[in-house]
Amino acid sequence: MEEIQSQSENYRSSSSSASSPASRVPSSNFFYLRKPGALRQPISFEDSPEWETDADVRMEEGVDQDSINMATTPASPSLSKLNSGSLPSPPIPDTASSSVRKIAGACVVWKDLTVTIKGKRKYSDKVIKSSSGLALPGTMTVIMGPARSGKSTLLRAIAGRLHHSAKVYGEVFVNGTKSPMPYGSYGFVERETTLIGALTVREFLYYSALLQLPGFFCQKKNVVEDAIHAMSLTDYANKLIGGHCFMKGLPRGERRRVNIARELVMRPHVLFIDEPLYHLDSVSALLMMVTLKKLASTGCTLIFTLYQSSTEVFGLFDRICLLSNGNTLFFGETLACLQHFSNAGFPCPIMQSPSDHFLRAINTDFDRIIAMCKNWQDDHGDFSSVNMDTAVAIRTLEATYKQSADAAAVENMIVRLTEREGPLLKTKGRAGFGTRIAVLTWRSLLIMSREWNYYWLRLILYMGLTVCIGTVFSGLGHSLSSVVTRVAAVFVFVSFTSLLSIAGVPSLLKEVKVYASEESNMHSGALVFLLGQFLSSIPFLFLVSISSSLVFYFLIGLRDEFSLLMYFVLNFFMCLLVNEGLMLLVVSLWQHLFWSVLTLVSIHVVMMLSAGYFRIRNALPGPFWTYPVSYLAFHTYSIQGLLENEYLVTTFAVGQVRSISGYQAIRSAYDISLDNNAKWENLLVLLIMVIVYRVLVFLVLHLRVGKNASVLKFCRFEHGDKSSSSR
Repeated sequence: MEEIQSQSENYRSSSSSASSPASRVPSSNFFYLRKPGALRQPISFEDSPEWETDADVRMEEGVDQDSINMATTPASPSLSKLNSGSLPSPPIPDTASSSVRKIAGACVVWKDLTVTIKGKRKYSDKVIKSSSGLALPGTMTVIMGPARSGKSTLLRAIAGRLHHSAKVYGEVFVNGTKSPMPYGSYGFVERETTLIGALTVREFLYYSALLQLPGFFCQKKNVVEDAIHAMSLTDYANKLIGGHCFMKGLPRGERRRVNIARELVMRPHVLFIDEPLYHLDSVSALLMMVTLKKLASTGCTLIFTLYQSSTEVFGLFDRICLLSNGNTLFFGETLACLQHFSNAGFPCPIMQSPSDHFLRAINTDFDRIIAMCKNWQDDHGDFSSVNMDTAVAIRTLEATYKQSADAAAVENMIVRLTEREGPLLKTKGRAGFGTRIAVLTWRSLLIMSREWNYYWLRLILYMGLTVCIGTVFSGLGHSLSSVVTRVAAVFVFVSFTSLLSIAGVPSLLKEVKVYASEESNMHSGALVFLLGQFLSSIPFLFLVSISSSLVFYFLIGLRDEFSLLMYFVLNFFMCLLVNEGLMLLVVSLWQHLFWSVLTLVSIHVVMMLSAGYFRIRNALPGPFWTYPVSYLAFHTYSIQGLLENEYLVTTFAVGQVRSISGYQAIRSAYDISLDNNAKWENLLVLLIMVIVYRVLVFLVLHLRVGKNASVLKFCRFEHGDKSSSSR
């Protein structure tokens, strides 16, 4: 400790000048400048306010005589006490608690939490190192720190949502017990979640409630209205999230509110939010935090991460956990954190945001700025004389906190909160399997009908392409000389329409991202998503197939029989279903627009080359093109079935004496079978491909997307298991 104090004395002397009345210029305080030859003087706290930190916890008897009811911490005092130039914290509406339904919060405690992820850090695999803290009902606990400090990792470790590759040591208590938080008892809001732009806010939340909650449909409307009111979304309830045509969608701040409202549908006891102010401007950030403060006043326990905040937003926090490179530099009341920095020799300068001051002191990226400015000089001092070392500041703050009364108070509170077990959080149940399939099917139908680039654009492209092909190959007649040209028309129709289906990749990518977001909170499942997406796509694909087939069939002049026409429609419909499964498989694998489109184009080109038109399949090179590519290309079976449907029972006259069968006329242009049931066998192969591709998509969603998006089992902490057995 003495070595650290001696190393950081230069920093302290420069910081002390920031708290003196003679140096209240913000520009000089930012870099903690010190004039060459300035006298070193002890740190002065004459401008610091009188800090009052109350770490007592009152244990009260609840209604059930077994619950742990923690006295909620009053709202943090206005930061106008810190300096006369700052604005006061925004007031919370008086009607907040009366207008929003009360929520029974839960007490969350984490003790000696250590997270190890191999390869995550350059010099150490420990992302979080022995972190301890707590969150009480009706309060907002914020985890702050610079980039790559472990904020999100700590949040996920507390919520039990870390990746399976992470190893967690320590203990997490919920109401004094180490039991996992069941489904519906907590909500987790990711930093970036995908919303459905084709739905209104009320529709989106209503479908989310149908997916999450059991019971009848009509009973969930009140829950949705409560969530809308809790997040102050009443004015936007009937507006489309993503806009429509040239209409703008919701602003970024309201989108974040919708993300949080989706989790409030379950009325969770604890709400975890990763960066609630992510990509928000100052006004939207302040409105968001006021809304969350109002939500916390209903009794919910809020734990969230934050990179930086304004002075007004900082005044709304109840407790702060400050991290740097996985180390806990402070945990306690927000104003006590400012006192902690002063005690360590880094008082917050006048008219500077506390969060800016914290990050300035512990963010190693500022050392790069100092290094770049070493040779610069200005009127306020010499940059080359600045000997600020962030590593020294971090060690000083960490050592000061470990020996402070704040750390002892936190340890005392943790002991008192964990020595008595409270009620276990109970699951609220979830919607049934059939209900979720019906909800996802209906929701997907609504999305597909509103999204013009989902199927309507493809229908327009198909109709345009079909008209072009039909006019190019029109007037062929039914002579022997028209066979080769008609084979080319069928090949172009099947191949090019399948290639144009790639226009639906962006919409499928949105579907997969929505699934990943919902799967992370157990709102959906791979099988439920697949069945819902498949059932909802059938009407649109059939509409596309029958409209395109009718135009092509009569423009080309195929045989005028109803049964043959229906087979043509059914064959093309199966071809579209197979292609839809292929696109969904590629999109699920990549989850990236560019690579998905590139992969699909490459696959379609290879399949077109091996489909048997450019060269008959029997004449293709065996090692690759015949086996397995030509047998994996759905183009082959679709074209074979269509040609067998048209030519298998037809004959062509050769002169006036003899005639040849359709098989003999076409075998030099395309390879078909003599069996009368061959076209149905090809249709059966297409149906099997439809099923196989869906099974592959299910495996990818279950093993890749779902595995990365949701690790929902509560982490079993090694130290926690040992300690619980000893207890």
